[in-house]
Amino acid sequence: MMMKTGGAHVVEGLVAHGVKRLFCVPGESYLAVLDALVGSGIEVVTCRQEGGAAMMADAHAKLTGETGVCFVTRGPGATNASAGIHVASQDSTPLVLFIGQVATAHLGREAFQEIDYQAFFGSVAKAVFQPVRAADIPQAVADAFRIAQSGRMGPVVVALPEDILTEEAEASAIRLEPEKPAPSLTDLIVLASMLRDAQRPIAILGGSGWDADAVHRFTRFAEAWALPVAVSFRRQMLFDHLHPNYAGDVGIGINPNLRKRIDEADLILLVGGRLGEMPSQGYELLDIPRPKQKLVHVHPGVNEIGKVYEADLGIVSTPAHFAMTLETLYPSAQPNGERAAQAHADYLAWSTPPERQPGALSMSAVMNWLEANLPPDAIMTNGAGNYATWLHRFHRFRMFATQAAPTSGSMGYGLPAAVAAALALPGRQVVCFAGDGCFLMHGQEFSTAMRHNLPIVVLVINNGMYGTIRMHQERDYPGRVSATDLTNPDFASLARAYGGHGETVECTEDFPMAWLRAANSGLPAIIELRIDPEAITPSRTLSQIRAGT
Repeated sequence: MMMKTGGAHVVEGLVAHGVKRLFCVPGESYLAVLDALVGSGIEVVTCRQEGGAAMMADAHAKLTGETGVCFVTRGPGATNASAGIHVASQDSTPLVLFIGQVATAHLGREAFQEIDYQAFFGSVAKAVFQPVRAADIPQAVADAFRIAQSGRMGPVVVALPEDILTEEAEASAIRLEPEKPAPSLTDLIVLASMLRDAQRPIAILGGSGWDADAVHRFTRFAEAWALPVAVSFRRQMLFDHLHPNYAGDVGIGINPNLRKRIDEADLILLVGGRLGEMPSQGYELLDIPRPKQKLVHVHPGVNEIGKVYEADLGIVSTPAHFAMTLETLYPSAQPNGERAAQAHADYLAWSTPPERQPGALSMSAVMNWLEANLPPDAIMTNGAGNYATWLHRFHRFRMFATQAAPTSGSMGYGLPAAVAAALALPGRQVVCFAGDGCFLMHGQEFSTAMRHNLPIVVLVINNGMYGTIRMHQERDYPGRVSATDLTNPDFASLARAYGGHGETVECTEDFPMAWLRAANSGLPAIIELRIDPEAITPSRTLSQIRAGT
């Protein structure tokens, strides 16, 4: 073994784990790592804010199944990145955040920009490591990647004191395989028996740990058993929305018919997800702790099974390993597919945009045009806000790796996610939905898209306010507007100022040509959609909410 710097050991560990791309905001605390990255073969994506960098790492992991990697500097860099770590935590996304730390001799003295990262990240990260010798780095890196990908996946933090990054030591990179549990034969026998006995079964898919093959295998399984299949909040890419077994999404603003169908089910097969607050409709969808329906819960994290809902059958397995075994389960007779067909018909009706909204620009018409013209492999990203309803309810996702959105409801996620998507899956159309408030949370990452010449299209849906908060405000405190009005830039001009393509659309009939110009420009593009503030939801106006009608 050769003597190498701690920075070189970090990079060797990344290479050993197959890392091809990382996202960062540079800092003097980890200069030795930046130096070791030169010539390593790892692409370094320099971002404009640490929260955006962490969200890019999260989106990269969601779309590829790889562990996202992000580097930031100490103190403010780490605290900025925490927004993305919270996303990865609630979304169960495998991610490793490396943080430059103060020198070991200064630890515990509240040195310049010092933070106790165990205390700071302890509640959102699966683990926090802080090696104190260069020789300890390979083990810390290996442990971080293993833990991030094991069980319920999630983020891990590695703090790197700056002095050990320049210290030399003899050590070799280590690679540890993550834990990937699979169903037992007994699990499958019991599941088959429960499916045969059920009259009104339904499946709900969610969580992480899926891939295209797992989606395909589960689809064949659902066909064989005539299962209606729903997907969890912002996990819509887990089942083809035009498949005759698709029943809709269990998220914010659930289709009342789907909610009734779940309530009346006699068996729920929950695969990968946790049924947290949003998909569980404020924990009211199923009784706690014992649902009245029989519950089969498939999850890779043993501690998640029974944590909120008592399962009749708990299967500790990743979704991918579970799906691999399903081809061994066949019904003894072809089940009646009428319930699945009716559930799909209900979904199609629910996902058809209403004909009219207030104002000259109709989001229904925008969605109808996009649905008719986007390729089925288009990747859709978004952050949080009322605008996202148009995407989640009315876009029909067709395949895996076409969605990156935060189940944590983090604003600002859409643009960093679009950058990561365009880098990870070049040649695919990438569309970011963002509200005017959401976009400016991480709008500076449009610069990152420009630097890499990524032809993403950002739809900024501008109603001049924090729309979700205004909606709740008008419902609970009608007519008493406080803190929700916004003053915005000209977003099309902002795109052009960066060197990108900008369009402003105020009338429905102008959208198709604006889209075509933006999508064919070969540049990162922003299309600002100026909508009437009254069009706050697809079904109710702001005035109706204020009046309680």
